[in-house]
Amino acid sequence: MATLRRALLNAHRILNSSTVPSRTTIVIRPQYGWVSRFSSTNISNTQPLDIDLSSEESKRRLFNRLLYRSKQRGFLELDLVLGKWVEEHIYSMDENGIKALVHVLDLENPDLWKWLTGQEQPPETVSINPVFSTVQEKVLKNLNSHSAPETRATPGQPWVRGWDDIKKGRDSPITGNQ
Repeated sequence: MATLRRALLNAHRILNSSTVPSRTTIVIRPQYGWVSRFSSTNISNTQPLDIDLSSEESKRRLFNRLLYRSKQRGFLELDLVLGKWVEEHIYSMDENGIKALVHVLDLENPDLWKWLTGQEQPPETVSINPVFSTVQEKVLKNLNSHSAPETRATPGQPWVRGWDDIKKGRDSPITGNQ
């Protein structure tokens, strides 16, 4: 503890000394709207994504960036659903479609997944987005055709069912695989 305090005092002394010729301030801010528009944090200095479709090189860079953002979200289900959909549709999108896609990619993963699967009702600004409504339609169609209704949570309830729900003995968990 004493060494940490000593190191902090030395760092403070060095930063405040007049021997440092110029001080630079590093401002770290999210780029391309990585902070959700629906989160409680309001950061007003986010940089908008430049949508430049004037040349083939700028289109290629933009499409690659959006493909990466859709496939590498860190939420496996969304990586698969969004990545596949964007891969199939991005080359036929116009500027308004790309802006709508960017708004969908800016949403937080848990919220987006709940809204796409119908667990929660999305906000009005999200539900009128043409990209969101198309992806949601595809997800709900796949859910209805490939999963039994008893395996899905009812709207408004968490999706916590697990592999051991069938066991209803004295020592079994109440919900899911706990």
